[in-house]
Amino acid sequence: MSSFIRGTVVLMFAAFLTKLLGFVFRIQFMRIAGEEAVGIYMTVYPAFIFFLSLVQLGVPIAIAKVIAELEAKGQAVKIPAVMKTAGFITIMTATVFIPASILFVPYLSGTLLGNSASSTTLYVGIAIVPIAAIGGLIRGYFQGIVRIEETAWSQIIEQICRIGLITWFLPYLLSGDNNAINAAYAMGITLIAEALSVLYLLFKYRQQKKTRATSQEKTKRYPFEPLLSIALPSSGSRLFGTFTWFLEPIIFLRALSLSGVTAVAATSLYGIISGVLVPLLLFPAFIPYALSVVLVPAVSGAAASKNKSKLKERIHLALRLSALTGSFAATVFFIHGQALAEKLFHVTEGASYMLLLAPVFFFYYIQGPLYSILQATGDAKAGMMNSVYGGIAKLGVMFILASQPGLQEAGAVLAIGFGVLITSFLHIATLRKNKSTATGFSMFALPYVSFIMTAIMRPIFIPIGNFGLLMECAITSLFLLVILIITGQVKVNDLRLFKKLLKIQR
Repeated sequence: MSSFIRGTVVLMFAAFLTKLLGFVFRIQFMRIAGEEAVGIYMTVYPAFIFFLSLVQLGVPIAIAKVIAELEAKGQAVKIPAVMKTAGFITIMTATVFIPASILFVPYLSGTLLGNSASSTTLYVGIAIVPIAAIGGLIRGYFQGIVRIEETAWSQIIEQICRIGLITWFLPYLLSGDNNAINAAYAMGITLIAEALSVLYLLFKYRQQKKTRATSQEKTKRYPFEPLLSIALPSSGSRLFGTFTWFLEPIIFLRALSLSGVTAVAATSLYGIISGVLVPLLLFPAFIPYALSVVLVPAVSGAAASKNKSKLKERIHLALRLSALTGSFAATVFFIHGQALAEKLFHVTEGASYMLLLAPVFFFYYIQGPLYSILQATGDAKAGMMNSVYGGIAKLGVMFILASQPGLQEAGAVLAIGFGVLITSFLHIATLRKNKSTATGFSMFALPYVSFIMTAIMRPIFIPIGNFGLLMECAITSLFLLVILIITGQVKVNDLRLFKKLLKIQR
C-alpha cells in the first residue's frame, strides 16, 4: 500500500472519529452549560479562529510544501533550518497581532457583538492562539514528511480531553446565573485540550528529529522568501474564509437586534444553529471529505495522462457518492432532525429550523469534492472566488432578511442556506465549462428528487412516531434506499468502482 493510500485511510478514520468525538463534546456542552453559554462560546469561536489565522499567516502550509520539496531533492539536512525560520516568522506575527487582538476585544465584545460579558471568553481564546500556532508549525512538518498519524492522533487526544473535562470538570465550575463565565470556562477547557495536543506533537517531533538526524553541523538560516512566497498567497483565501466566519455572528446578532430580538435570545439562537444544527447536519460529511482527499491526485493523474474516460469516471463516481450521502443526510434530518436535536442536545427552541436547513445542506455534501475537482483540473482560482462570492452573498442576505421584523431568526437561517446554494451552484457552473468532465446540474437532480419523494411518501406509507427514534431513522433510510435503487442511483457495481478509485497508481 503506497504512502498516499495509507495516509488517505488514516485520514478517513481520523475524520470520522474526530467528528464523532466533536459531536459528543457538543452534546455534553449543550446539556451541561445550557443554550446561552453555548451561544456566547459559539459567537466568540470564529473570532479566535480569525486571530489564529492572522498569526499563522499560511506558514504551516508553506512548511509542508517546502519540506516535501527538500525531501524529494534529498536535502533533508535543511529541514531544521526551515523550522527555525518558520518559528521566527510566527513569533514576529504573534508579537504584532496578539497585542492588537487584545486591544480589539472591548470593541468587539461591547459594540460589534453587543455583549460585553463575552470579553472574558475572548481573552481566553486569544491565550490559545500561540499554543495553536505552535501546533500548526509541527503539523506542517509532519505533513511535509508525509506522516499523517501524528496529526490524526493529536486531534483525537484533543477531543477526548475536551469531552472528559466538559463532562466531569465543568459541572464543578458552573455558575448558575453567569453564563458568560461558564462560556469562558468552556474556552479554558479548549485551551487545556489544545495544550495537551501540542505537547503530544512536540514529543513526536523530538522523537522524529532524533531518528532523522543526519548531521550535527549547524545549517545556515533558511531564507524567508521561499516560505513567504508560499505562505502569503495561500493565507489569502484562508484569511477571507475565516474573516467572513468572524463577521457571521456579528451580522447575525446586529440584524436580529434591529428586528427587535434581544441580545440574549439572539446569542442563544446562534449557539443552537452553529453549535447544534449545523454540526448535526454535517455529521456524515466525513465521506465527501475523504473523497476530496482522494480526488485531487486521482483527477490530476487522469488529467495529466489525458485519459478522458478515466477522468470522467472518477469525477462522476465521486460526485455521485457525495450526492447520495447528501440525499441520505437531507432526508433523515428533514424528517427526524428536530427530534434528533431535541433528544441528543436537550434544546428547547430552534430545533425546528432543521426543516429549512436540511434540504439546502444536500448541496454542502457536494461542495468539497467539487472544489477538489476544480483544484485538480486547474480551476483553483475560480473555485476560491466562488467561495468568496458565496460568503459575501450569505452575509448580505443575512443582514437584509434577519433585520426584517416579519422574518427575524428564519431570515438568518435562510441566509445560511443561501450561501451554501450560491457556492455549490457556482462550483457546478464552473465545472460545466470543462467539457472533458461532462458534469452538469442534471447528475444531482435524481438524488435530490429521491429525497423529495421520500420526504412526501414516507409519512404516508409508514406513519412517523410508531417506533423509537433510531428505528424511525433506519426505516427512512431504507425507504430512500429503495427509491434510489428504483431510480438507478444505487448500483451493484458501486463498491467495485469505489475500490477502483482508491487503487490509484502514483
